[in-house]
Amino acid sequence: MITTAIRVARVGSAAELAAAALMMLGFPCLMLAALLPSVPAFAAAAAVTYLADHYLHRRGSYLINRLGKVRAGLSIRFLIRQLLLVLLLARLDLSDSMVFYAAIACFLTFYGFQAPHGALITLIRLRRKMPVATRNIDLGSRIRIPDAPPPGLLNRSAEKMLHLDLAAVVGVLVTAATDSPVYGFVGIGVTLTLAFVYVVVLVPYVRGKKIPPNADKVLAAFDGWLRDYRPETVLYFSGSKDSAYQVNMWLETMEQLDTRPLIILRERVILELMAPTTVSVVCVPGGVHLMNMDLSTVRVALYAANVGKNIHLLRVPTMKHVFIGHGDSDKLASVNPFSKAYDEVWTAGRAGRDRYSIADVGVRDEDIVEVGRPQLAPIQTWRGGSEGSTGGPADGGIPTVLYAPTWEGWDGNPGNTSLVLAGKNIVRNLLAADPPVRVLYKPHPFTGTVSAQAKTAHEAIVALIVKAAAERGADPRFAADAADRISAQAELTGIEARIAELTGGAVAGDEAEATRDGMTDPAEHAEILRLRAEWNDAYWRSAGTWEHRVIMGSEPRLYDCFNVSDAMVSDISSVVSDFIASGKPYAVTDSAELGTEEFKRQNTAVRAAVILSNSAAELTELLTAVRNPAADAQAPERQELKRYLLGPDEPTSIEQFNSAVRELARKAETRNLGQENGTSATETPAPGAPAPDADAPDAAATAADLAGALPGRAAADEADGRAADRVDG
Repeated sequence: MITTAIRVARVGSAAELAAAALMMLGFPCLMLAALLPSVPAFAAAAAVTYLADHYLHRRGSYLINRLGKVRAGLSIRFLIRQLLLVLLLARLDLSDSMVFYAAIACFLTFYGFQAPHGALITLIRLRRKMPVATRNIDLGSRIRIPDAPPPGLLNRSAEKMLHLDLAAVVGVLVTAATDSPVYGFVGIGVTLTLAFVYVVVLVPYVRGKKIPPNADKVLAAFDGWLRDYRPETVLYFSGSKDSAYQVNMWLETMEQLDTRPLIILRERVILELMAPTTVSVVCVPGGVHLMNMDLSTVRVALYAANVGKNIHLLRVPTMKHVFIGHGDSDKLASVNPFSKAYDEVWTAGRAGRDRYSIADVGVRDEDIVEVGRPQLAPIQTWRGGSEGSTGGPADGGIPTVLYAPTWEGWDGNPGNTSLVLAGKNIVRNLLAADPPVRVLYKPHPFTGTVSAQAKTAHEAIVALIVKAAAERGADPRFAADAADRISAQAELTGIEARIAELTGGAVAGDEAEATRDGMTDPAEHAEILRLRAEWNDAYWRSAGTWEHRVIMGSEPRLYDCFNVSDAMVSDISSVVSDFIASGKPYAVTDSAELGTEEFKRQNTAVRAAVILSNSAAELTELLTAVRNPAADAQAPERQELKRYLLGPDEPTSIEQFNSAVRELARKAETRNLGQENGTSATETPAPGAPAPDADAPDAAATAADLAGALPGRAAADEADGRAADRVDG
C-alpha cells in the first residue's frame, strides 16, 4: 500500500511520503490551534510544517513542483502560516497590543522585500548565463569572467529568503506565551534585518566588474579561439537530459581522432551531464549563434542522433555530414529515412549496410561506410573453456547472467521490451536455476518513462532480486571471504574520495565560472580513468561472485557488466549487437511472439541467440551453454555473426574510423576546391577558369581510394542482391 501511495504521489521514498503527509496535515492543525487558541499546539504544528517543507525542498521532491502548479506554492504556504499566527494573536485577545500591529507590519514589509530579492536573483542568473558555454576552451585569457556569487546566495534562494520569517514567528509565539513583548520585537527586528541584508548583498552582483562581458564580447572571444584552434572534425549533439549517454559514448573515440576535434552541444543540461573529456566542448543553445560561428576549417561533422536541430549545422556545405548514431540494432530507428540527409552513414559492419538496403529508405549503398564500433574496445572477448570471464564458471565461481532489457519505446509495441510480458518470468527462472547462477539486472535508463506497466514490472523485478539476494546472503552455501569484501569496500571508499577530489572542483555550478575554469588537466584525466578502472575492480570484489545485484545509474558501466557476465538476456537493441563483441552466449526475448524463424528473419542480431518466449522456459538452453562450453552449439555462428555485425577485428575499429574521417575530409576539400575554381568537384573546369591546385586531391581518386578501403565495393552493382540473400538467410 505504501508503495502504491509513493507511486501515486510521485515521491521518491517513504520518508518523502511521510514528510508530504505531515506538511499537508500540519496546516489544518495550525488553523485548529489558532482557533482554540493554543500556543503550544500552534508551535508544534508550525515546527512540523517548517521541517517537512525544508526536507522536501532539499530532496527536490516532485510534490513541491506540483503544489506550485495548484497555487499552493512556497510563498503561499509561508503567507498562510503567518496569517494564522495573526489569527492566533487575535484569539488570544492581543489584537490591541503593539506586538500585534508590529507583526502585521513585519509580514507586509517582509513580503515587500520578496520582489527586489527575486528580481536581483533573476537578473544575476540572466547576466551570468553565457551565449556559449565551454569546456577545455581557454576563454578566460581572452575575456574577463568574474567569480560567481557564493553558492549560498543563489541556491534555493526563495526558500532561504522565506525562512527568514522564522525569527519573527518564534519571537511572536514566545510573546504570546509569556506576555512579554520584547521577544516579539526582537524576532521581528531580526527577520527584517536579515531580509534587508540579503537584498543588499546581492546588489553588487548585477553591476560593474562582477558581471561577465556581454554576449557580443563572449562570442567574439570564442570566434577568436576558433580561428586559432582551427577544428577539423566536429561531433554535433542535441537531445534531452536522458539522452546524454548518446554523446558520452563517443567521447573516447573523439579523443583518439587524428584530426583536431570539437564537440558542439545545443542544450546546457547535456553539458552538465557530460562525462569528463579532454576534447574541446562548446554548448551553443541559440541557433543564430551557431549559424554565425566560423566553422570554415571543419571538414567532417558527425551526428549521434537524428533531431530537428541538426539542420542548423547540416546547412553548412563546406563540411561533409555523417550519421554515426548511438548504437547499432535491428530497430526501425537504425534505418531512419532522415539519414539520407547526410553525405554518408557509418555503420559498424556489413549488417548495417544491408539493413538500409532492405529498408529502401533512400540511403544509397555508396554512401554507407563500415567503420566498426570503436566504443566496443573495452569489451573483453570470451574464449570459453579454461579462460572464462571474471567470476564465471571457468574459475570455479557461479555463472553470472546479465538481464539488460531495453525500454518500452514510444509506440506501445509489445515487441520493444521484454519487461512487461516476460521480465518477471526471466528473473524468476534465473533465480530458481539449479545449479544456481548470479543475476545482474541493469535496465535501460528510460525504463518506465512512458509506460506505467513497464515501470511496475521494473519495480517488481527489483523486489524479486533484492529478496533473493537477502535469502542467498543468509545461505551458508554462499559464504564469501568477509575480509576480502571489507577490504574491497574500504578500497571503494578511498577511490571514490580521490575521484571526488579530482572532479569536485573541475566544473562549478555557475555557467560563466565553469566556462572560465572548465579546463581538463590531461594528467588528472588519465588518473581518473585509472581510478575508475580500479573502482570497477573493487566494486565487483566488494560483493561475492554469487550475489545478485540491481545496477542502476551510470556506474558500473554496461560494458563492465558484460565483462563479469557469462551470458546475457536482452531485447532487440544495440545492447545485443554490443554484447556479441564478447563472443559469449546470449538470449533475446520474442515478446511480440513472432515465432523463432520469423523473429530471426526480421532481426539479424538474434541469429546466434537463444530465442525466449514470454514464459522464458528456453533459458535452460542458455544456461547449458554457459556451464558446458562444449555443448555450446551456437559458438561458431556467434563468431560469424560478430564479423557481419561489427566488422573485422583487424584493422582495429578506431583505425577504420580515423581512415573514414580522413577520406571524407579529402572529399570535402575536393568539393570546396571545385567551388573556389567555379567548377563542381567532378566536372572539367570551364575555359578560362583557374586550374585546380596540382596538390589537391582528385575527386575520382578519392572515390577510388574510398572504394578500395571497403570490402566488396568493387561489386557495388550486386549489393542489393547480396543484401537480400544475407538478411533473408
